[in-house]
Amino acid sequence: MWDVQTADSERSRKERSRARSSPWTGRKSRWYLPASLITDLVGAGVPVTLVFFAAHQPWAVPSGIVAGLAWAGVRLFRSRYAARIIGESRGTLPVLHDWCVLLGVLAVGHAAAGVRLRAPLCLAALVPALVLTLTCGKAVHRHLAAVRRRAQAVIKVLAVGEPMAVNGVTEHLAGRTDHPYVTVGAVPVGDGPFASGIRSGQRLAATVPGSPTEDADLVVGAVRRLGADLVLVAPGTALSGERLRRLSWGVHDAGIELFVAPGLTEVSVKRLEIGSAGGMSLLRVAPPVREGTQPVLKEVLDRSAALLGLLALAPALLAVAVAVKLSSPGPVLYLHQRIGQGGRPFVMWKFRTMRVGASRQKAALAQENEHDGPMFKMRRDPRVTRIGHWLRRTSLDELPQLVNVLKGDMSLVGPRPPLADEVTHYTPVEWRRLAVRPGMTGLWQISGRSDLSWDETVQLDLSYVDNWSFTSDVDVMARTFRAVVDGRGAY
Repeated sequence: MWDVQTADSERSRKERSRARSSPWTGRKSRWYLPASLITDLVGAGVPVTLVFFAAHQPWAVPSGIVAGLAWAGVRLFRSRYAARIIGESRGTLPVLHDWCVLLGVLAVGHAAAGVRLRAPLCLAALVPALVLTLTCGKAVHRHLAAVRRRAQAVIKVLAVGEPMAVNGVTEHLAGRTDHPYVTVGAVPVGDGPFASGIRSGQRLAATVPGSPTEDADLVVGAVRRLGADLVLVAPGTALSGERLRRLSWGVHDAGIELFVAPGLTEVSVKRLEIGSAGGMSLLRVAPPVREGTQPVLKEVLDRSAALLGLLALAPALLAVAVAVKLSSPGPVLYLHQRIGQGGRPFVMWKFRTMRVGASRQKAALAQENEHDGPMFKMRRDPRVTRIGHWLRRTSLDELPQLVNVLKGDMSLVGPRPPLADEVTHYTPVEWRRLAVRPGMTGLWQISGRSDLSWDETVQLDLSYVDNWSFTSDVDVMARTFRAVVDGRGAY
């Protein structure tokens, strides 16, 4: 009897130990954490020390040590070194936010210590920390994305639910590579065809079983047999409410994480809020942002940046105009009708990159279209001039659209502005792309531009329309520079 109790106690201890561990632990390369931590410590500490030495400021070394520890502390406090987080994002805004917090922390410390230092000098000394952290984060993200394409550093998922729901979940996870989840098996609930192609074992009954632990025992057994890291439940009429609650008891008691898929797709987590009513969990989906402060900020940013851009880039615009004029006969600008917000047409400005009369040759080249949707794209379009190829590669041909932004026809960030003949083939779903103003850049540009399929382009545009925020616009603009330099998909 004592041996049985001891064995049960040991098993419970192991299961509790497993519960405290995370599926992310040990999955990613071990160098991610030390590389990020050392980059933050050195990236903030060394530049501050060197700048203070060069400026003959007192306490150069202690200031560098404080700056390095403060930067690492801010990042630690905001969970940037957590296994679940590290390497998952290459965004600029989270790091910029952390950096602003660092400035506030150091400013408070500076005031409390009564030390007199020049603010511009301190700011300049801390800029390398921001740059190096961004660079390291992108390097880690690229490495993680590369190993995941080889099916490494993944999280193994056991899907549980009615066959149709499980099929949808597994197909959605398999169709994307921007996440760590890989479905290794499924436990269907009830009868019905199961066609997702993954391993499935014994099914759960369509009705509530007589034993309160029967569902959990079967699911936990499947997890152990398949080596899954977590259970993902797709709830339905046969698996919800009290039955799902009891399943969660058994799964959690076995030290296994439980996720529930509500069935929503392409909805930003920023729009989701958890609530309850009478003990029933509720998931609120906030409507897309269309009113309030953020749209006003977007309008101000669009108009002011367009005006400043036209003034600052005037010499470059003049040089490009001269190059276009000398390269081939015809006008410098190409004015073409596009469809804007709400289906309203407008005239979009671009530098001319094709020979005069190129639109009349489009029908003859229809068989050469390399795009799968209503858009027409050719990598080596014979209508494009020599200078036009370079302008498209560098995206300089898009700069006159700053006039459209200033007029209010376009935005700096938004969906790609479609042609009128493309819109005639739109489905009701694709029409939703026109719910906001089109943009000079957008998710489509930083994700591959013309290399994307039509479905991928539409999906990115719809994600932008539904999940837009002012901060997301700032992030897209920051990532656009790298996309332009890279030039991938620009032709």
